[in-house]
Amino acid sequence: MGMDVSTLRTLISRYCVGEENWVDSRTIYIGHKEPPPGAEAFIQQRFPDNRIVSSKYTFWNFIPKNMFEQFRRVANFYFLIIFLVQLIIDTPTSPVTSGLPLFFVITVTAIKQGYEDWLRHKADNAVNKCAVHVVQHGKVIRKQSRKLRVGDVVFVKENESFPCDLVLLSTSRDDGTCYVTTASLDGESSHKTYYAVQDTKAYNTEKEVDLIHATIECEQPQPDLYKFVGRINVYMDNDPVARPLGSENLLLRGATLKNTQYIYAVAIYTGMETKMALNYQCKSQKRSAVEKSMNAYLVVYLCILISKAIVNTVLKYAWQADPSRDEPWYNDRTELERQRHIVIRAFTDFLAFMVLFNYIIPVSMYVTVEMQKFLGSYFMMWDDEMFDEELGERTVVNTSDLNEELGQVEYVFTDKTGTLTENNMEFIECCVDGHVYVAQAICNGQVMPGSASMDMIDTSPGPGAREHEELFFRALCLCHTVQVKEEETVDSIKLGIHQGKSTSFYISSSPDEVALVEGMKRLGFTYLRLKDSHMEILNREDEIERFELLQVLTFDSNRRRMSVIVRASTGEVYLFCKGADSSIFPRVISGKVDQVRARVEHNAVEGLRTLCVAYRPLSLVQYQEVCLLLNGAKLALQDRDKRLAEAYDLIEKDLILLGATAVEDRLQEKAADTIESLHKAGMKVWVLTGDKMETAAATCYASKLFHRNTQILELTTKRTEEQSLHDVLFDLRRTVLTHHGGWTRDITGLSGDYTDYGLIIDGATLSAVMKPGQEDSNSGNYKEIFLEICRNCSAVLCCRMAPLQKAQIVKLIKTSKEHPITLAVGDGANDVSMILEAHVGIGIMGKEGRQAVRNSDYAIPKFKHLKKMLLVHGHYYYIRISELVQYFFYKNVCFIFPQFLYQFFCGFSQQPLYDTAYLTLYNISFTSLPILLYSLVEQHINMDILKKDPALYRDIAKNSLLRWQSFIYWTVLGVYDAIVMFFGAYFLFDNTTFTSNGQLMTTNTQMMFGNWTFGTLVFTVLVFTVTFKLALDTHYWTWINHFVIWGSLIFFVVFSLLWGGIIWPFLNYQRMYYVFMQMLSSGPAWLSIVLLITAGLLPDVLKKVIWRAMWPTTTERIQNADKLYKGQLSEFTPLDRRRSSSTNRSRPNPPRSEPFSKKVMLTRWQRPPDYRTFTPLLGFTDVKCSSKQGAGPETCV
Repeated sequence: MGMDVSTLRTLISRYCVGEENWVDSRTIYIGHKEPPPGAEAFIQQRFPDNRIVSSKYTFWNFIPKNMFEQFRRVANFYFLIIFLVQLIIDTPTSPVTSGLPLFFVITVTAIKQGYEDWLRHKADNAVNKCAVHVVQHGKVIRKQSRKLRVGDVVFVKENESFPCDLVLLSTSRDDGTCYVTTASLDGESSHKTYYAVQDTKAYNTEKEVDLIHATIECEQPQPDLYKFVGRINVYMDNDPVARPLGSENLLLRGATLKNTQYIYAVAIYTGMETKMALNYQCKSQKRSAVEKSMNAYLVVYLCILISKAIVNTVLKYAWQADPSRDEPWYNDRTELERQRHIVIRAFTDFLAFMVLFNYIIPVSMYVTVEMQKFLGSYFMMWDDEMFDEELGERTVVNTSDLNEELGQVEYVFTDKTGTLTENNMEFIECCVDGHVYVAQAICNGQVMPGSASMDMIDTSPGPGAREHEELFFRALCLCHTVQVKEEETVDSIKLGIHQGKSTSFYISSSPDEVALVEGMKRLGFTYLRLKDSHMEILNREDEIERFELLQVLTFDSNRRRMSVIVRASTGEVYLFCKGADSSIFPRVISGKVDQVRARVEHNAVEGLRTLCVAYRPLSLVQYQEVCLLLNGAKLALQDRDKRLAEAYDLIEKDLILLGATAVEDRLQEKAADTIESLHKAGMKVWVLTGDKMETAAATCYASKLFHRNTQILELTTKRTEEQSLHDVLFDLRRTVLTHHGGWTRDITGLSGDYTDYGLIIDGATLSAVMKPGQEDSNSGNYKEIFLEICRNCSAVLCCRMAPLQKAQIVKLIKTSKEHPITLAVGDGANDVSMILEAHVGIGIMGKEGRQAVRNSDYAIPKFKHLKKMLLVHGHYYYIRISELVQYFFYKNVCFIFPQFLYQFFCGFSQQPLYDTAYLTLYNISFTSLPILLYSLVEQHINMDILKKDPALYRDIAKNSLLRWQSFIYWTVLGVYDAIVMFFGAYFLFDNTTFTSNGQLMTTNTQMMFGNWTFGTLVFTVLVFTVTFKLALDTHYWTWINHFVIWGSLIFFVVFSLLWGGIIWPFLNYQRMYYVFMQMLSSGPAWLSIVLLITAGLLPDVLKKVIWRAMWPTTTERIQNADKLYKGQLSEFTPLDRRRSSSTNRSRPNPPRSEPFSKKVMLTRWQRPPDYRTFTPLLGFTDVKCSSKQGAGPETCV
């Protein structure tokens, strides 16, 4: 069979490696049918199956892969080396002492990771084996999802999820549309409209669909959810008809079919090539500041260990240089050992000393820390105060590794819409040619409480201008993508109410659109439905008007507007356009622009979201030109988006302004209180939003990010048009540094000593600041100047931000020279980038789906819960894990330093001081549970006090409890305790005599003496001392504390009695037999134990008493005061009297989200409260407005 040259060229260009067409496009044969003869060659391409794989391991590679990953950790690898050394050479301790703890750590971690991966396998299998319906030979058959292939025609019913990426062929609706929710993909929970191919939408049964003969050419898989370029060739009588395919035709895997009975669609991307799979990214591993401190301490202790081993090795050979001090007669070396080179012998001894002292590195600390983080996260999830009854949701912990980082946050980056606000739009008013219309307050189809008695304010002009007014209302009823639902309920969305009767209600991908259409219903124009490409509205006279929907120019974030082209029943064609004022006003050629612009600016200052509405009548010739432009752009496979943007730009011009609308997004409950508390805690709060500056600024005033006396600095496009960016930056820097004396201040947000600055920057100016290479000999780097300005501002508002710019801002601050700890909080898919970029990412369970929640480290129901998460849980987590880390290093210094001292008294013979059982169980059993429990339940300050006094958060800022000073103190304390234990026991055994049976006995205690008795005495004092030390540090006692602390000591005693009191048959030798009982039989031994424990703890107790009396921290003052008031201090804290309110510092315009009768509270601290002077004389019962300098809080009403 012959093949023409053009067909051969097509094949070569498509399938040769390196050809552009091979890379950029693929051809799909619908139903796997060959194209008609002569159309093109049929070569079935190979595509992956529909299997999804999210698991990390398989049955065969789990052990080697998991072991490799675990031994990449320095501590695990170090203990593996120690264990191997113990196996290879003759070492003073058994390999069990290192191998057992290591085995325990590795096993626990492997079980945890294996279980998590088993859950992923289980989830994958559930997805891959679920049933899907496929059309084959005119019938619908069932098959497993993983067996789905590219080209299969899939049948999907309502409320089912799409098994792969599909191109829509036909639906149960006559107009060929279907409605979809994509919450699992992009976070948008609203319904979106998708369209079937024009030439196939009439095929509504499986037999008809099986007759479709078509091929699809489309781009290769790429992760952009909102972009798809393709073309379908439908063969009608062997002649192909080409139709464009775009994102409006593509149904994505994971999305759900809604409000449509069924659809038929063809699979084009399957398995790991679907957009959902391509967007799946493993979150980068985030490490907390505490973990970094742990690693630094580990390096220090490793150096100490190596130093100890070197010192002992050198001293051993210096000791043995004298022939009389060579190896003792009972340990005489063989001739082979004597002939070995001294370097080899020295290296072997060095390794033996390393093994002997290796317990200074606490391997069990990592397991304890992991257990503390894992178990501790449940306290946050179980917190009833962080449960939201409205949503029925609790806090979710996705990453427990960052619990303590919640107590170290310095910068908070928050989204506005849906995070600070409810994302619950309420129609407020509309303005037509300067005339304002205020309807009854409605929200999502319901009359808002308290507004039922409000009369409609109609200031419309006379009858002569009525036509213009109604044209505005019709424009808002037609220019949208709202869908109408006739049933009573759907997806928990509330019903619309019209004249007191339940009717159909509206659903849309944009809450603004629903609010506007509902607002028009209140003003007399009701949008009814879209049927057969005709939009129907009910006017004030209850007459139904029909408009044919000709074209939809969809909204995009670059244009910031959308348009529809409709034909009225009279035959007139209109283009209605709706969008942001910045995108509408430049395109307007007539209308009352000044009046409308004034109203828009007024509403923006009020914090309302504004849109402008305009129209353009089109003649038949103009409409035909528009169709040619649009069709040409839509059919393009290359640069389609660019061509469409150019076409839209040519069409949306010469507009006539009709008016503007205003909707409000209410502030979330206690959002202002939360931001104020974060400020007082020393955190800097930045708002990053895509809204316009005026609207965002008004929200910032309402949420108390800005105060009335805050001096606003603008770094916006408007200002940079008047001055160069260089001049603006230097002016702003000069302004902030002049008032602050060149010093970067510690922001409180309420300081009376400094001018309070707030910075506003927009996205365009930020892009200019972030451009690389923007420096000259005079200016330096713009980024550094920008950062310097920001450091001196109490709050920053970034408006008109793209999602990527949000992440850039977070990264800029995160990587600055101070390396502050950052937290990002958001609720939508557009916040995911900054959530992943920040040290800690918080997702809000809002109305924009769950993508932010899934990608976050923690998820909370409402923004107000951030206050307790940081000020209480974060504070506790940091305090607890800091004590855990320091305590672990301390108790291991106490444990191993006596072993080091013992070598000076045993000729550096590497003789262990402790028994093997004690070496093995010290960190696993005897001392691990008390510190684990402490790190889970300790509350050094009552949580009510932490919530009422956010300034306490400052006490733990910048990793203050794990600084080098604290580390050195704990290490020195451990060395002191070790010296007391060792030499106290040594002097107890100083005078010894031989008994008649040859045993060595101390003359002063009449106790049989031996090295194991000596070591057991030291170990007993050690266990009791470190446990009592933890008991002294515990402030919050419960029955479980008592049980674990005293129970661990009892366990040690019982174990020692059993270990030395029974002859164990599995032991070859039993050097501890009867040692512990014999030691306890001596009265002086009991006295020495008590004295040594007391001597060991005394300096720490004295230090705490003196420091608390002379130089108490704020925390210690509160602890003392709380004891004075018997745990009732939370009722007397200064913050408790801040309940009075003040209008002195309220924002210029009261927020609509709060009742006007509600007062605004202000407390300005002249200096921190003095908790040393808590007495009834402070006047807690008589609070008056005071402004005297140094008088504590200044509270005015």
